[in-house]
Amino acid sequence: MAGRDPSTGTGSATGDGVRVAVVGGGAVGVTAAYDLAVAGADVTLFEKGDIASGASGRAAGVLYDAYAEDVDAETGARALERFRQLSGVGDFTFTDCPYVMLAREGDDDLAEAIRGAAERMRVHDREVETVDGDELGERFPSLRVDDVAVAAVARNAGWTDPGSYVTTVADLAASVGVEIRTDSEVAVSTAPPGVAVVDEAPVTRRFDATVVAAGAHTKRLLADAGIAVPLKPYRVQALVSGRPYDGPMWYDASSGVYARPHPAGLLAGDGTVPAEADPDEWDREADDWFLADVGGTLRDRAGHDPDVERAWAGLCTATPDGDPLLGEVADGVFVAAGWQGHGFMRAPATGEAIAQQVLGEREGIRQFDPGRFDGDEAFEISEGMAVETDADDGPENRD
Repeated sequence: MAGRDPSTGTGSATGDGVRVAVVGGGAVGVTAAYDLAVAGADVTLFEKGDIASGASGRAAGVLYDAYAEDVDAETGARALERFRQLSGVGDFTFTDCPYVMLAREGDDDLAEAIRGAAERMRVHDREVETVDGDELGERFPSLRVDDVAVAAVARNAGWTDPGSYVTTVADLAASVGVEIRTDSEVAVSTAPPGVAVVDEAPVTRRFDATVVAAGAHTKRLLADAGIAVPLKPYRVQALVSGRPYDGPMWYDASSGVYARPHPAGLLAGDGTVPAEADPDEWDREADDWFLADVGGTLRDRAGHDPDVERAWAGLCTATPDGDPLLGEVADGVFVAAGWQGHGFMRAPATGEAIAQQVLGEREGIRQFDPGRFDGDEAFEISEGMAVETDADDGPENRD
C-alpha cells in the first residue's frame, strides 16, 4: 500500500536516502517505522521476539485524550485521531466508549484533585464533565455510585485490542518497504561514521539514525552503547472476566482499579508492583492479591463478580517525573520509552513525533526531551494511573 494511508502522519517524502533502524516491534516502534518509510526512508525494524510480544501486546487498550497538561492533551488527541483513522484496516477496530474517573466519599484530596484536573482539561478543550454520584448513576446505570463523591466523564475516548494495532501497522509498514526482522536481538553502537546496529554477529549494519523503542529493554540497550537513561521497568497486572458488562470505562482512583468492556465481557487491572523488575526474568502471571483486590472492586463498583478467563502481568517503564523520554540521546541515536503505563495510548502520536524528529521535520517535545536528565537519577516508581494530589505539581491523571 503505497502513498498516504489512514495510519500515516505527514505522508511527506523528506526521508529519501536516509537509512534508519528501529529497535522494538511494539506500538511506538511499528508506528515510527511506518511513518519513516512513507516519508521515503529506508527502514529496518529489529524485534527481539515477535511483533507485539512485549508490553504493547499486554496493554489494556484504554484510550482517551483527557489530560490536564497541554502537551499531554495534544498528544492524546493526535493519538486518538490516528486510532480512529486506522479503524477498519486489517483486524484493527476502535470502539468509542466514555471514560469515567472517580473518587469515593471521604477521599477529599482525591476528589479535589479530580475536580481541578477536569477543569484544566476543559481549559485545553478536552470534552470532560464533572458530575456527582447521583448524576453518574443516572448516566451509567451499570455502575454502583452510592459512595461516589465526584467523577470526571471524558467523552472523547474508546478502547481497542492493542495487539491488533501493532500487527496491523506492522503489516502496513512491510507493505511500504520496511524490512521487519523478528527474533533478532541487536546491540546499538555509536561508532563512526554512523550508528551501527549489530544483528546476527558478526554482521554489522550501519544506519544514519537508530530509534530505540524497546520498552523495558531500552535502558540496557542504550547502556551497552555508553548512553545512560533513567528508566525502571516495573510490573502491572490485568485480567479478563467472561461475565457480561455493558458500562463505560472507569478508573476508581480510591482503589486504584480500572475496567473497560472487552469482547469476552470485561477487562480490569492495574496491580502495580512499585519495584524495579528484570526485563528478562520477571513473573508473567498475575498475583493472588491482585485477583482478590480487583475482584472486590469490580463487585463494589459494577456489581460484577468476575469469572476470570485470563490474568497476566506486563512490564511498564517509569521515569523520575512520569513523562517519557522522546528524542535524541546521542548523535543519530533516538529514544522512545518511559510512558509510565500509558505508552500504548499515545503510541500513534509519539511514533509519529519521533519519526519527524529523525527526519528533521520538527523539533523535539521539550517536556519529553531526554536531556532534562543526567541518566543516573535515583527515584521511586509510582502507579502510572494515580491521580496526583501534590499541590506543587498539581493534580494529574497519569493513566
